[in-house]
Amino acid sequence: MLKGKTFASVFVIGLFLGTTGLCQTLRDNWNDLLHYTTIGRLDLAKGYAQAIVEGEPNSVELLDLSKENPQGYALLLKVKDSASDPELAELAGEVLEIIEEGRFIRRADPKIIVEEIKRLSSTSRGRLAAMKRLQNAGEYAIMYMLDALGDPARRDEIPNIVWALSRIGRDSIRPLAAALQSEDIAVKAEIIKALGKIGYPHALCYLKYVVEKDGSAELRGLAQAGINEIDSSASRIPAAHLFYRLAESYYYHAESLAPAQDADFANIWLWDASNRRLVREEVDKRYFNELMAMRACEWALKADASFGQAIGLWLAGFFKAESVGVEMPKYFGQGHADAMTYATTAGPEYLQQALARAIKDKDAYVALGVVEALATTAGETSLFYRIGTEQPLAAALSFDSRRVRYSAAIAIAGAGPKQIFPESRLVVEILADAIGQSADQVTEETDLWNGRLADAYAVRAAKVMLKLGETRNPVLDLSIAQDALIAGVKDKRTEIRMLSAEILPFLAGNSAQRAIAAMALDENNAADIRIGAFDSLAVSAKINSNLLDDAAVDALYSLVSSQAIDAELRAAAAAAYGALNLPSRKVNNLILDQSRS
Repeated sequence: MLKGKTFASVFVIGLFLGTTGLCQTLRDNWNDLLHYTTIGRLDLAKGYAQAIVEGEPNSVELLDLSKENPQGYALLLKVKDSASDPELAELAGEVLEIIEEGRFIRRADPKIIVEEIKRLSSTSRGRLAAMKRLQNAGEYAIMYMLDALGDPARRDEIPNIVWALSRIGRDSIRPLAAALQSEDIAVKAEIIKALGKIGYPHALCYLKYVVEKDGSAELRGLAQAGINEIDSSASRIPAAHLFYRLAESYYYHAESLAPAQDADFANIWLWDASNRRLVREEVDKRYFNELMAMRACEWALKADASFGQAIGLWLAGFFKAESVGVEMPKYFGQGHADAMTYATTAGPEYLQQALARAIKDKDAYVALGVVEALATTAGETSLFYRIGTEQPLAAALSFDSRRVRYSAAIAIAGAGPKQIFPESRLVVEILADAIGQSADQVTEETDLWNGRLADAYAVRAAKVMLKLGETRNPVLDLSIAQDALIAGVKDKRTEIRMLSAEILPFLAGNSAQRAIAAMALDENNAADIRIGAFDSLAVSAKINSNLLDDAAVDALYSLVSSQAIDAELRAAAAAAYGALNLPSRKVNNLILDQSRS
């Protein structure tokens, strides 16, 4: 929406054009935008920029205009980055986006690409012009060039296409690497030679794979020659290791592997074996690197099935891709499992690898996914798996994200450790902290922490602590959480109150038992809460004997002896009273009080 002076400028321009009967063309608006920007009449420049944007121009035509005036294009780039006039800067950015759209349309146009491939075999001047256009097309040209190489009817063109193939540049490596799955030896040979001549290191793993796996001695020789052209030292490194290096480079978003910037998506290149040609799938740029890291890991496992490091990185890549929050790419296919499914299927060794990476990277999303997978499947031994001198899950207890800390503590407690470990006290402290969390206290609202998660983790922590109590775990000392559990019996949330009351019987000391009794005797509590508390009091009495003071015992006695209360509540109180194993005098009084003899 236009404001202030900009609106006035556009109004004046529109009034002028209307009264003179002239019709501003895209060229007119472009030239006037540059003219008024140059002379400093930014109010008028904004009007012409707005006219271009609102006119929904042909982006290729606008691209051509920008190429006719490179100084003007450079001026617009400068204006976009200028802070002196934010409104004009925003409009300049929108105009530049249209130009980039035109640039993409032109370079990816199949009709133009096919014509330029044919033009390679025309005159010397035509060949050079075609080469320039194909370089501009980049990765989009490769599919059609390989189609032409595999077409018997175009044999006369092959020398020129081969000449051009290695000159497309770095952009061509991804589609060329995918096309190495071709069964056409002649075409595959040219792909291998092109990868060597292009000279970029991320082609090394694919060439080494050919050296190790291909059945053709000729192709193996060509691949080795290509490796020597790029980096002969790679000859001593297994393909699986080279793919793993490439996967890590993608995982950490190496600039040299970034997709083209002229589109708001990136391309994943795949080989269609049935049609014997390349296909591409557009994917969201936000997880392109993670998808490519996963693919490189898959190739590492194809090269060496025992190369387990690739599994850990693949899992981390999948969780990292999911953290973007967009739908997975179409090439995954219907019914493709999510990262958690693969993680829970994978062994703890690979999960710990992924967790160690996430902790090092301070990546909460990946760490959380892996910890939750460990919580689902891992036992005590696998939870404390070491990578070098590090225990990733133990390290997760000190992670910056409270959600990761809580999940790690729940995972360790859920495994029921039997051996003492240095972080045992920290685990219970974290569980106690989690019980105290509630939606009322949350001031943030993110995927990693919000009110719903606060309540959910409180319940999960309480449930795992109850399991520790019921199994009399010898390592994790629940008494460390006593204050939190006593506070829990007064919590607003019924489930937390009930769970806290169920855990407290497993704590020695009179404070725990008296807190349960107070909950049971409180007439403000609903009957079902009081009955549950009396049940817990009975358990506490059986484990710890009577730790109540006389006032609590008298109150309990009064309740048992009363005929005015609900029969179920009275029965629960009586069971708790009996479990306390009090002196016989109290029981005698109870019997005699009801006697009519």
